[in-house]
Amino acid sequence: MGKGDKKSRRGKIANRSYGARRPRKIKKRPTIEEKINVGKKK
Repeated sequence: MGKGDKKSRRGKIANRSYGARRPRKIKKRPTIEEKINVGKKK
């Protein structure tokens, strides 16, 4: 298991790809409640 192995994390990094072993970082989006509260500020 190393850089050439497409199923390992190190292989995903070397191949510049993503998958189950190397998920993308999720951007935190505001929830519906937060959107409503932002609109109601006094």
